[in-house]
Amino acid sequence: MSARELGTVLVTGGSSGLGAAVADAVEAHGGTPVVLDINEPANGHKREIVDLAHTREAERAVTRIAADRGRIDGVVTAAGIDACGRIEDVDGDAWDQVVTVNLLGTAAVIRAAIPYLEDSGGRVVTVASTLGLRALSDATAYCASKFGVVGFSRALAAETAGRVGVTCLIPGGMQTAFFDSRDEKYKPGPDADLAPPGEVAETVVFALGRPRGTEMREVVVCSSGESSWP
Repeated sequence: MSARELGTVLVTGGSSGLGAAVADAVEAHGGTPVVLDINEPANGHKREIVDLAHTREAERAVTRIAADRGRIDGVVTAAGIDACGRIEDVDGDAWDQVVTVNLLGTAAVIRAAIPYLEDSGGRVVTVASTLGLRALSDATAYCASKFGVVGFSRALAAETAGRVGVTCLIPGGMQTAFFDSRDEKYKPGPDADLAPPGEVAETVVFALGRPRGTEMREVVVCSSGESSWP
């Protein structure tokens, strides 16, 4: 079976990091990415400026995009933040925001998109992390959110089987600015083996392009020297 056309693909967090790489890859493969992000995308893609921590706002953004584009064919939830530190040392609002953006924001965008994805026979790619399978100290908020994304994705796949395709992407560390704002002790070392985000984005495009009746349920993509896998 040949790959399906990508069509209109919503990409959360599409202004930077993996999200930006996914938006570029979707366009390169003939699709139309629409970025949902709090920041303006530098790559000129169509966008809705939205704070995913405000879940009802995120849902309304999805509805506006569907009205403008006439359809939604795919959703990629690449937005993600973290707050490193021991749980008693991390500000409560910062801890909560990690879970809100990474998990609740993911669910809100997908929830709003489901009726349009059913109409188009579309697909969802959620973005978890190897830390959604393996827990580390000083990462309670991030692990809670990404373990949640894995569980949410599995339940969503069961719930929408035969109606909407669902893939959970589990990436390792990547060569992005994600680590830049961390304290030095939480940054990857100079010899860390990190994956190019463009390579990970190609996996996302492959999952989005699977024809009806074929599912990639979960896929781990990481560098060969990834320290958090297995």
